[in-house]
Amino acid sequence: MNRFDLPEHLSEKIYEIKTDETKTFSKLVSYFPLSDDEKKEIQHLLGDKFTIDMFSSIFSDIISDEEWEKSKVQIKKRFHNELFNIDKI
Repeated sequence: MNRFDLPEHLSEKIYEIKTDETKTFSKLVSYFPLSDDEKKEIQHLLGDKFTIDMFSSIFSDIISDEEWEKSKVQIKKRFHNELFNIDKI
């Protein structure tokens, strides 16, 4: 387990978990929309105070777990590169 004690199969899909000044969860941003089962698992692991409306994603495309496994390194690298090179445009 890693960040926020989430298993790797979930945490690797998450770009950021935002908290407020009291360390209360305010938003979870994933690379792609998470499945309902993944959301339920996260809610179970992080507690009932993490509600469905706190989930968002960077990309709107739905991809399968197989597609994610094949391309996650490239997706993260490309997103990181584009995000940090945005000032150069």
